[in-house]
Amino acid sequence: MAINDVAGRCVRIDIAVGVPPAAALFHSLADETRLRIVARLARGEARVVDLTAELGLAQSTVSKHLACLRDCGLVAYRAEGRQSFYSLTRPELMDLLASAEQLLAATGHAVTLRPAPGHNDCDGVAPAAGEAAT
Repeated sequence: MAINDVAGRCVRIDIAVGVPPAAALFHSLADETRLRIVARLARGEARVVDLTAELGLAQSTVSKHLACLRDCGLVAYRAEGRQSFYSLTRPELMDLLASAEQLLAATGHAVTLRPAPGHNDCDGVAPAAGEAAT
């Protein structure tokens, strides 16, 4: 985009106002661990202990990434006794991930970012960036 004349900015002020929330959204999805958590939660709610066991991650790591996803409004939790069950808050996220899969496939980097329909096993692992989908 061409630089406009207002203080050397690359985008107009009215466009730039919408960028911080978009940057936060894409930042929240820019981490492989958060994508793995999202893929697992797309199959249904889970506790931190479930996520640590299924994804092979430390409790502190899972908690840190859930906090990021919560801050962006993509994940919420419900308390049941002393347990917290995490779930996705926005079904539109699956549409975004489907679009990302299509874009990556079109650029020669096919990956699976969401569980296949009817996918119910508990491995919870999406292929790493650059790996081919199976």
